[in-house]
Amino acid sequence: MKPKQFTALAYNSLDEFVYGHCPNPVTCKNGMVIGGGTVYPEINFTLPNMQVTNETLMDVLDTYYEIISGVLQKAHELHVPGLVVEYETLPEFTYNPAWGVQVHRILRDTMKEFEIKHGLKSALRMTPNDVREFNRPPIMRSGRYFNNMLEVFDTTAKDGADILAIESTGGKEINDEAIINVDLKTSIFALGVLGARDMAFLWQHISNIARANGVISGGDSACGFANTAMVLAERNYIPKIYAAVMRALVTPRALVALEYGAVGPSKDCAYENLYLKAITGTPISMEGKTAACAHFSPIGNIAGAVTDLWSNESVQQIKLLSGFAPEVSMEMLAYDCRLMNKATEKGSNLLLRDLMVESDCYLDPQAYIMRPDVAFKIAEEIVKTPDAFSRTVNTARLALEILSNAVKAKELKLDAKEHKWIDIMRDQLDEIPEDEEEFIAEMKEEIDEDKFIPEEYGL
Repeated sequence: MKPKQFTALAYNSLDEFVYGHCPNPVTCKNGMVIGGGTVYPEINFTLPNMQVTNETLMDVLDTYYEIISGVLQKAHELHVPGLVVEYETLPEFTYNPAWGVQVHRILRDTMKEFEIKHGLKSALRMTPNDVREFNRPPIMRSGRYFNNMLEVFDTTAKDGADILAIESTGGKEINDEAIINVDLKTSIFALGVLGARDMAFLWQHISNIARANGVISGGDSACGFANTAMVLAERNYIPKIYAAVMRALVTPRALVALEYGAVGPSKDCAYENLYLKAITGTPISMEGKTAACAHFSPIGNIAGAVTDLWSNESVQQIKLLSGFAPEVSMEMLAYDCRLMNKATEKGSNLLLRDLMVESDCYLDPQAYIMRPDVAFKIAEEIVKTPDAFSRTVNTARLALEILSNAVKAKELKLDAKEHKWIDIMRDQLDEIPEDEEEFIAEMKEEIDEDKFIPEEYGL
């Protein structure tokens, strides 16, 4: 497959860059349009603490039926105009594709039943768990884990899924340690070299499956990279300035999926989505304050500024005072989306967008880097060069410069103890050769050979 090249932004003005609208919306099989003017909730859920075995499988299936029935009933009661349901498989459902397909059918059939009975339009996003990393070092292009993952994609696509997506892990085996060490150079190798190559390989397969079955090739997420950094920064294990740079740094890797056939909506936990939307004009899903059930973050409002789907990330089927947690999340998402859509109807969507931005952006570097004007600057830098390596290095330099300038101007609140990391990270970037092959040779010498297999990335 010849990759698509993005050489310019999809927008002419920041006033066009707003939630619910994008130049290239996608239409689901039932006619539901994502990015066509309406923000829809995207609900994500998982099992309570229970084992998944042959012996417990029927209980597992019953629990998924209870979850989806409760969620859809709540959406119907709240007059939700449509929703996306994301089914992220547990590892057991990727190890055993037949189990994963059984859950998929329960969700699909119940969603269809609610559409027929109540007119509640919905779309099912299928997200197999990337289990390739369960080999150590990971085997990325062959073997049981890879083949089972593709089987889940193919079988569920044939079985009625609407959107295919994944949180792929190529390069994560290197990046996990890099995050802990605040090692920007190794993160760039993990993302701009290993991750980008894995994305090109993997997304050709996913997009081919999508095309063959008439479903939407959605998008990826660097959750295991940037969101890991965000959570560690929130716990004060690493500098927030590093996590903020990572927020933008993962974008060239994520863009590869759209170069190889993905059309959105990209995944909710991919905060790099706003940069992708600026470049490609494709719809995105985002999560913020209403994802606090899954993780805390400093970007609760700003995450919604340009989103097209609004997600809760994930929540277990546990009983709260009002009801089960997935139903509670559905209600919160419904009201969030209702407010955004009403602001659009009243011609106040830009005002609401800007209020969401201003309420977060000055208090944390991870929020500041997500300002729409900053996103445009970073997106413009990314499209200047055609290769993921150069894009990744240049993104890191620009993100660091933007954050540094904001701190100097006293526009961005940053703990004094973090200021030194700006210079440290700048020095790390200066150590990276301009030539990718030279950089690869250098990093292969520095990284223990038992950490990753170069051949699994075409090196």
